[in-house]
Amino acid sequence: MSQVSPTEQDQSVERMVRRFYELGLADAVLGPIFRQAIHDWEPHILTVRDFWCMSIYGSKRYQGNSYAPHMRLRFDASAFANWLAAFEQAAAECLPASDAERAIKVARHMAKSFEAGLFPFRDENGRPSRVPSKKPA
Repeated sequence: MSQVSPTEQDQSVERMVRRFYELGLADAVLGPIFRQAIHDWEPHILTVRDFWCMSIYGSKRYQGNSYAPHMRLRFDASAFANWLAAFEQAAAECLPASDAERAIKVARHMAKSFEAGLFPFRDENGRPSRVPSKKPA
C-alpha cells in the first residue's frame, strides 16, 4: 500500500469512484443498469468510496453488505466484463500503482464471487443464469 495520508486516500478513491461511474454511465451495458438503480448519486458515491477505502486501506467506515444491494439488480452476467474494464481503467487512472493493483485484485475476486452468487445456474446453452435450466423431461 502507498504511504499517503487517510485524507489523500479518501480523495484518490473518491476520484476513482467518480471516474468509474463516468465510464460506466457512458457504457452501453452498464449505463442503463446504473441509471435504473442509482437515483441519489452523492450519497451513493460516498458509500462506494467508503467500501473501497475499506477494501484497499482497511478503513472501518463502511459497515454495509456489498452483495445485498446487487441482488435486486437485473442484468446479464456478461455485464461483469464491462464492470471490470471500467473499474480497472478508473483504478489505474486515479490511484497510486500499488493501490490500483490491490483494488483491481479485490475487484476481480468480487466480480467472480458476485457472478457465482447471482448466477448460480447455467441455461441450456451453458451461459450463467439466475434460474435453473428448463430441460425437457
